[in-house]
Amino acid sequence: MGNIQAPRGTYDVLPDQSAKWQEVERKIKELCNLYQYKEIRTPVFESTELFQRGVGDTTDIVQKEMYTFQDRGDRSLTLRPEGTASVVRSYVEHKLFGQPDQPVKLYYTGPMFRYERPQAGRMRQFVQFGVEAIGSKDPAIDAEVIALAMDVYKACGLKSLRLVINSLGDTESRLAHKQALIEHFAPSIGEFCSDCQTRLEKNPLRILDCKVDREHPLMATAPSMTDYLNEESSAYFEQVKGYLDELDISYVVDPNLVRGLDYYNHTAFEIMSDAQGFGAITTLAGGGRYNGLVEDLGGPESPGIGFAMSIERLLLALEMEKVEIGTGQTLDVYVIAMDAQSKKKAVATVRDLRASGISADMDFSDRKMKAQMKSADRKQASFVIVIGETELESGKAAVKEMATREQQQVPFEQLADTIQKSKSMEE
Repeated sequence: MGNIQAPRGTYDVLPDQSAKWQEVERKIKELCNLYQYKEIRTPVFESTELFQRGVGDTTDIVQKEMYTFQDRGDRSLTLRPEGTASVVRSYVEHKLFGQPDQPVKLYYTGPMFRYERPQAGRMRQFVQFGVEAIGSKDPAIDAEVIALAMDVYKACGLKSLRLVINSLGDTESRLAHKQALIEHFAPSIGEFCSDCQTRLEKNPLRILDCKVDREHPLMATAPSMTDYLNEESSAYFEQVKGYLDELDISYVVDPNLVRGLDYYNHTAFEIMSDAQGFGAITTLAGGGRYNGLVEDLGGPESPGIGFAMSIERLLLALEMEKVEIGTGQTLDVYVIAMDAQSKKKAVATVRDLRASGISADMDFSDRKMKAQMKSADRKQASFVIVIGETELESGKAAVKEMATREQQQVPFEQLADTIQKSKSMEE
């Protein structure tokens, strides 16, 4: 029998990479705290109906990409393919719309699952960070959500960013645009893929998002949503752009930008990486407004807006821009024991140092002192503490500062204080 490997489309985050993830997640939490978004954690699997109703029956996600299974009670469950539907379900279920302060501002980070062809930056299990602001139809909150997304990338050190925005309009505008799209594509729909033929009547806007027929001549001449925005929708979009201008956030208006999920209306946006060598899929984050989704899932009228970003794509963009992040944990002290008796004292010393907030490690392979010193070097320890027969008798350990190679004898009970003082001087 061969070795068992990780399933196709999944991967392990090994220790040399996990420090990068932790650093990104730390920056995300800090920014969400500054913006007053609170964390929400929802189940990894939900009722299949939630995504059929929330994401939309005609979307690629629901039709082709969901991991759906029957549980032992014969209920149809699905591993979540995206985060918004789950958050909105929770908002309705726990009556968060009843809270006095609206919008309710939430963020999440966690694994999502889609059955897609694995490629760089797009896996079958992937991690998304997203925010949702539910309960306000103020265009200023649209600008705030976009600003938060941009700030995450900037905080991580990315520079080659492009924000693309569009308006998908309100229901009236969308119906007028939908009719125009049907009339535009219908005469030649036989030239399009079977998915687009199905989408024509149900959701023609999704034709514009087709990966198969993107080069078809009719795509370039398709009616633009911006030509069908009614007065209210146009005014809303102008206000969003005005707030972005006020925040000094540059953007490009792309009339062909559509989001792949059914629940979007009004503001839609994507953030792209312009970094060289990033590959074909340059979208880092996407989001938009979803007035109506809360009602679709059984709640009262509660307009919402949000975005989701792939952590994997963020890390890929950092790599392309050669930005170093999360260079790994540092080790304060490596404790070396010379013999079996000293090892007992070493174990206790490591415990005492850790209790004082000092990172400490020691040898667990009974190696000679030279090998232990090499280990301390590899781990880039700031200090080495040596304990042998002489140290046990005198009650003082030998403390060596690795940068200066200076050595001093320090009483065991003063080790933590001595290391702390040296660390604070370095900082």
